[in-house]
Amino acid sequence: MRRRIAAVAALVLSIAACSTPSEVVRQAPAGESPFVYVQNLDVITEWDPSRSYSNELIALQNIYETLTVWNPVTKKSSPRLATSWRSSADGKTWTFTLRSGVTFHTGRALDAAAVKASIERTIKTGTGASYIWDAVSAIRADDMETVTFTLKYPVPLDLVASSGYAAYIYDTQAAPDLGKWFQAGRDAGSGPYTVASWRKGKEKELTLKSYDGYWGGWSQPHYRTVEFRVVPDPDRAWKMLLRGDVSFVDRLNPRLFARASVTPGLRTSARPSFQTAMLLFNTAAGPMADVRVRRAVQKAVDYQGIIRALKGAASPASGIVPEGLPGHTPGRVPQQDLVEAARQLQLAGYGPGLKPLRLRLTYAEGDNDERLLVTRLQATLKTLNVTLDARAMPWNAQWELGKKHGQDIFVMYWWPDYADGYSWFGNVFHSAEPPVFNLAYLKDKRTDALLDTLPELTVTDRAAAQRGFAQATSRVLDQRVAGALPWVVNYQRAYLGGIQGYDDNPAYPDVVFVYDLRPAG
Repeated sequence: MRRRIAAVAALVLSIAACSTPSEVVRQAPAGESPFVYVQNLDVITEWDPSRSYSNELIALQNIYETLTVWNPVTKKSSPRLATSWRSSADGKTWTFTLRSGVTFHTGRALDAAAVKASIERTIKTGTGASYIWDAVSAIRADDMETVTFTLKYPVPLDLVASSGYAAYIYDTQAAPDLGKWFQAGRDAGSGPYTVASWRKGKEKELTLKSYDGYWGGWSQPHYRTVEFRVVPDPDRAWKMLLRGDVSFVDRLNPRLFARASVTPGLRTSARPSFQTAMLLFNTAAGPMADVRVRRAVQKAVDYQGIIRALKGAASPASGIVPEGLPGHTPGRVPQQDLVEAARQLQLAGYGPGLKPLRLRLTYAEGDNDERLLVTRLQATLKTLNVTLDARAMPWNAQWELGKKHGQDIFVMYWWPDYADGYSWFGNVFHSAEPPVFNLAYLKDKRTDALLDTLPELTVTDRAAAQRGFAQATSRVLDQRVAGALPWVVNYQRAYLGGIQGYDDNPAYPDVVFVYDLRPAG
């Protein structure tokens, strides 16, 4: 058990006198404590890096590495496992030069053959975000440190290779039955940390330890242990942060963030993200199968009121893709229209004075922002003779229920696989059976045909791609009315003041690259 002291730096001692005792943070001496990350949702939903497609991003990005990494400053790909790359003039051939001396946690060398085997296995799974490699027709290991990709059509492969999902390089020879081996909570990555323990369903769910053979080395001060804890109650997470029991809280409500901003011994970080809040409507069954009911709910959302109530934690969404990514459509900020909502319900046979309507909604347990959205929507719909049965659930349980068509409205967050807008459309609104994240269960051939043109157009004709994104946005939101997007998340983090070097990268939502941090008193 780590030892805590009341204060570890002269700064904290000097400012303690002008703060209330409950608002002074206690921190452990540098080097003695693990980095403890707290979130409100389950950490691991899938251990296999070829299939991973959910919250475990926050852990796996510290365990596995990709060929490149997206740089939020340059807005381009930067080196990671690849030190350099080049493409042919037509964009159909890409060659990556690998970093020398890298080993997997299994001890095997990470070379071009391993990269080829890793990506080919991910492609073969055909699940999760494996679609990011759809353009690849062949992969060739030219020598130990050079790998070449031949594409069927041009895509920005350096950007694809930086994806938060399905781009991990891992040791495919770690075990004969690799899938079974992963599901036991093991890893085969090359990153700075490896799995020490995993306790599914427990508060202290996952612990990572440093990999001594990491190519980056450990001569500088680093955290050698990383813990991930699940604490759905934000007030409890806040108290744990004040006591110094945890290092980093990934999201605070506006009230607690305001307190964190003036609390001695804490640092805060606030920035716009690539993460959107979504209400996905069941287009396949139940009362929401009627497009008029879907349109009524879409018009009933108090978009502006929610933005005001979130007090800086959110920005208005325009279209489906957030600003800063290809596919963003400006000038589409939604507005509440209760007159139109009532009219649509009346056309469907519901509403004031007509037969009552009951809808089932699920959202993430412990997410205060989603709870605010749901509470306000409940109150609004009640005036329209609509009862909203809302159920807060742990993410894994909510997701599993959603895959079984278990609700009328599914509330969730979405972010890109890599820094491009296609992720929202290709995964959330493209036909998929069984559904993974298409939890609106939308099956529309016209939408699918339009979406299928976007990846190539993004490279070959940006203007045409942008027009395609605008058409897809209108098709999904206006014509098929598959959902509503009430806001774009503004990240509001809080962490211990002794932590140096933290920087938010919106392409990897909620990820802390712990190796890059410097623990200090």
